[in-house]
Amino acid sequence: MKSIIRVFSYLRRYPKLAVLQLVCALGMTAALFVFPSITRYSVDQILPNPARHGEFMFWVMIALLGFLARDGLNGLRIFINNHFEQKVIYDIRSDLYEKIQRLPLNWFDTRRTGDIMTRVVEDVTNMERVLIDGIEQGVVAILQVIGFGFYLYYMNAGVAAWATLPVPLLAIGAWVYSSCGRDRYRNQRDATSDLNALLHDNIAGIRQIKSYAAEKVEHGRFNKSSEALRQATLRVMKWWAAYAPGMSFIRMIGYVFVLGMGGSAVMKGTMSMGDFTAFLVSLSLFYEPIDRLNSLNQMLLSGRAAADRVFEILDAEEEANAVDGELIAERVSGKVEFINVSFSYQEQPTLDEVSIIAEPGQTIALVGTTGAGKTTVLSLLARFYEKDSGGILLDGREIGKLNKSSLRSQLAYVTQEAFLFNGSVRENLELAKREASDEEIWSALAAANGDHFVRELPQGLDTNVGERGVKLSGGEKQRLSIARALLKNAPILLLDEATASVDSETERQIQAALDRLMQNRTAFVIAHRLSTIQNADRIYVLDKGRVIEQGTHHELLALGGKYAELCRRSFLADADA
Repeated sequence: MKSIIRVFSYLRRYPKLAVLQLVCALGMTAALFVFPSITRYSVDQILPNPARHGEFMFWVMIALLGFLARDGLNGLRIFINNHFEQKVIYDIRSDLYEKIQRLPLNWFDTRRTGDIMTRVVEDVTNMERVLIDGIEQGVVAILQVIGFGFYLYYMNAGVAAWATLPVPLLAIGAWVYSSCGRDRYRNQRDATSDLNALLHDNIAGIRQIKSYAAEKVEHGRFNKSSEALRQATLRVMKWWAAYAPGMSFIRMIGYVFVLGMGGSAVMKGTMSMGDFTAFLVSLSLFYEPIDRLNSLNQMLLSGRAAADRVFEILDAEEEANAVDGELIAERVSGKVEFINVSFSYQEQPTLDEVSIIAEPGQTIALVGTTGAGKTTVLSLLARFYEKDSGGILLDGREIGKLNKSSLRSQLAYVTQEAFLFNGSVRENLELAKREASDEEIWSALAAANGDHFVRELPQGLDTNVGERGVKLSGGEKQRLSIARALLKNAPILLLDEATASVDSETERQIQAALDRLMQNRTAFVIAHRLSTIQNADRIYVLDKGRVIEQGTHHELLALGGKYAELCRRSFLADADA
């Protein structure tokens, strides 16, 4: 119930629409009383009296106007509710996406992309049922039940008592179904999410699946996940198959009671035929919204399960200083200090009291075997993760106290695998500078040795690069990534093996671009090739999360330690000679 209450808390943002809906609901509920009242009056006063038969069509038209008023108000209410509901859904989805943007990377490390997408798209949409059916049907149904409940007792309290006798049983049945159904609906939503996550992974990895001829194996995995969803859905439907007919039978008992007790009252003369007829008509208008409420119960359970999954994200702990924190008012000079920094990733020690100093404009190279902690150093500087202990200073200021957006505005990150969004070349570059002119974009591309191939694309800057840049080669994607960093013009540059996955000629072009990019910037470089690190101002050698050597290229070679060994393995020493 807590999740549903939280969904309804969004309604307070639009009080006028809520009031208009309530006015329409009250008006259409009042209009429903016209027909049973006229039926009662006609049967008792007009039909038995031939002298008044001329009035009959007038009252028939009044009854028709009653239905016209009800349906007209209902149409207006639905129109208002659609706007109301879409505004609220927009707000929820916007809040959810904003929250996702503020979550730390370690949160994403343990979640599947397909599951997150299911929550943002399907689960938020499923929450609509709480709004559509909770307001559009629930409020109207409750008003109708209360109104006609009083009307039945007004006409004949004795018969009304028998008519409403099944209501407590209906309430108990709905409570039992709701209490036992939450886990079933949650399991169904989780199974849907699992299927979507598997589908997302298989589509993203379709080349790997085809290259390993794994279509049948993956089809089997898909069918297994689909079967789990089928079984979860059947468990929900099995309970509904018992609940819906059971509630219908209990409601029908009320009709039987009215027929028996009301008919007896008419035969005894204690109830008029008009009252009895109006009572039967009103009883249908009393039980019809109860039937809707029972159906609504199923929809609310599904919406509640979806809401629980959405609010799990909204309640997740955000990045520290994702919104708050000190702002960096001007461009930093670029002095970076790591002071005895330690970090563990999911209880796995990654860095152990690492100390690194980079003076403004210096190039710092980080080398070491796989798993030594090189990329973690860059991730901590960008505050993708938070250090466990020690200090990281930027121009003497502890970065943990800085606003993250403000900090990252001072950084440009070029990764080994260049990520491009499914959009045009221009859109991918404008990620770094939204207001960039074409002249600035072409200048950045030229500096990255990427202007020639972009000019040859079918639509130049407006050419779509495909999902993850699939329409471009690895070298072309990397040059666009470097151009993006150049366009950002940040004072601190982070390079994570930016030339590791390209051929020698492409590497030469990219390295030339990187040399221009690193000019007058503090640069942290992770690389295994001599061309990138031999001219670094200082090289730090990491092993098992600790800095074991530091110095210039020549100093470390002369030391004959780990760095010299790494150079021999990668033929750097020979190349240097």
